[in-house]
Amino acid sequence: MTDFTEHRYAVIMAGGAGTRLWPMSRKSTPKQLIPFIERDEQAKSLLQLAVERATRVVPIERVFICTGQAYIDQIATSLPQVPRENLLGEPEGRDTTSAVGFAAAVLEKHDPDAVFCILTADHIIEPVDVFAARMAVGFSLVEAEPSRLVTFSIQPTYPATGFGYVQRAHALADPGATYNGNPIAFSVERFVEKPNEVTAKQYLVSGDFGWNSGMFVWRASTIMQRLHKHMPAIYNTLRAIQQQWGTSAQQETLCELYPTLEKKSIDYAVMEPASRESPSAVCTVLMDLSWLDVGSWPSYAETLVADSNNNRASGVQVVSENSSGNLVAGQAGHTVAMLGCSDLIVITTPNATLIMPRDRAEDLKKIHAKLPDDLK
Repeated sequence: MTDFTEHRYAVIMAGGAGTRLWPMSRKSTPKQLIPFIERDEQAKSLLQLAVERATRVVPIERVFICTGQAYIDQIATSLPQVPRENLLGEPEGRDTTSAVGFAAAVLEKHDPDAVFCILTADHIIEPVDVFAARMAVGFSLVEAEPSRLVTFSIQPTYPATGFGYVQRAHALADPGATYNGNPIAFSVERFVEKPNEVTAKQYLVSGDFGWNSGMFVWRASTIMQRLHKHMPAIYNTLRAIQQQWGTSAQQETLCELYPTLEKKSIDYAVMEPASRESPSAVCTVLMDLSWLDVGSWPSYAETLVADSNNNRASGVQVVSENSSGNLVAGQAGHTVAMLGCSDLIVITTPNATLIMPRDRAEDLKKIHAKLPDDLK
């Protein structure tokens, strides 16, 4: 019997600018590389945590990271355990279809039987053992039926309007598709992008919807086939890159062709048309765990322990009087004094400081757009 686990890989998507985490997140050091998550009495980056999670699923030599070429050296230094040849550098960001296809093309050439999971680098997911167990279910579903496309949905805890949703259809009968007698693997009815609050509340009450996690499992060859069918121009360009991968022309070909790829989300390019065509080909594994998208300062605050006045601090020393509900973060050795302040976000760096009301956090992009280039 074939040992399928020999063909399992993990690809961590580590792109994204993280403008809502300015001024710590910059072009030179995007959010996934900032060591600002406190774990085990250490400050770790989101990418470091993602790699630790990935190694609960596959061995480190089969962990790949897809990121911008400009960050390859930084990642190689901060994560020396990941083989440098496993760092896939995009010449420029071209959305998730190109990134997923790039990884699929490289892995298919390396191992024609490769099955890989797509993991994110901007979330805190706990407990990790539940995450690993659900990933194993996803791999098993694809190994049992190679044409399957598996996505992972998170059990909603509130009516979020900033996430996409996956509606579950019927439960799958595959071995391992239940946990404690309850189904955890389902065919997909449909994908819904960022509903309004009324609709999100209806989804929460129905119990049939999960947050779209942006994590997947599929065969590399299946993704290439799907791209050939739904996005032929992207497919042809990736095939040309694949042909030169591992040769002396690898980098020249990548830099020449990759920027020409159309920008499109993998959900729109592959998952939605595949689900309409053949509902049985697209399925979802429900993850009942804590899933925190660290994409803004209020969400980052949730990673910190609050004091008796609901103030949260990281790095800096805070002295406060009659102040509550604030987030203060910065570098060690800096003191922030707060008097009569409530519900503020204060972020300090050596050359920029952010001060804003907590409820204006989503507007930070407006300020970011006005900054000089050397501060972005």
